[in-house]
Amino acid sequence: MIDHKRKVSSTSISEHNGPPNLSSAPGTAVALVKRPKTDDGQAYGGTAIVQAGPKRTSGLQAPIMHLTGHTGEITTCRFSDNGEHIASGSADKQVFLWNTYGDCTNYGVLQGHKGGILEVQWMPGSERIVTASADHTVAVWDVSTGERLKRGRHHTAPVNACCPLSRGTGDDNMFVSASDDGQLVVWDTRQRNPAACIEYQLPLTSVAAIASGSTVYSGSVDNVITGWDMRTYTAVHYLRGHSGTVMGISVSPRTSNFLASTSVDNTVRLWDLRPYCKLPNRCERVFTGAPHGFEMNLIRPSFDKDESMVASGSADRTLTIWNLS
Repeated sequence: MIDHKRKVSSTSISEHNGPPNLSSAPGTAVALVKRPKTDDGQAYGGTAIVQAGPKRTSGLQAPIMHLTGHTGEITTCRFSDNGEHIASGSADKQVFLWNTYGDCTNYGVLQGHKGGILEVQWMPGSERIVTASADHTVAVWDVSTGERLKRGRHHTAPVNACCPLSRGTGDDNMFVSASDDGQLVVWDTRQRNPAACIEYQLPLTSVAAIASGSTVYSGSVDNVITGWDMRTYTAVHYLRGHSGTVMGISVSPRTSNFLASTSVDNTVRLWDLRPYCKLPNRCERVFTGAPHGFEMNLIRPSFDKDESMVASGSADRTLTIWNLS
């Protein structure tokens, strides 16, 4: 929720030869802005923080790469499905596109939102991304050209979250958004108006869909995660257990059998989504160690691709990873 976004001091971009003044007018479809080279002929990108250490299996240039360029706090960051690229969104109203490997070059900037970017998600195929913004809109972008393919204006409050609807089927046209206005909206890039709208009455902070797109989950300020049947647009079950606002949710990417959630109650919970779960409330495990602060930021969990680990950021500036096996 936009009232929960804290303002933190940021290192001045001028110290890192930051991005140039980009003149594209907000709210318009723009061509992909390529980053110019610095005075020494190098493109903006990542800096290797740790050069030496034990033998690694990662293809990264160094164990830690420092990516610089945003002029506001970074609120969301996602890898593409193939792992080759990264999209980051910020309070500076821009989305930066980065290469994952090599120098982590910042090869493009997407502009057009009039408010901070609260979530960015890659659509299936890694050729489009969808963004949710504090300006009450969502947008779909072509990452090759920088063109804004669609802007959705149905919401009446900041849009906190978005996600592809049918990642497992490869459909890159359908997606869902959740907002402070209490609405869960289904979008189709081929249609001007929303395909469906579900009223929840309370602000929604997060949204995630299973791979088939048949069920969508939303988190809210009432501490509850609700599962919605996308055929009837009705609630089919509720996940209860958190004692504070649910700030982020994520469905396991390979099987869609599990859901991870973060909350201001300072816990990360793992839920069993399988039809014949024997647990009364479906809560399989509760993890601690990733606290929220008074800022109540939208901290979101994430699974690894093999569903063997789950990770979450926290208010103490650390990233915690739990082994699920």
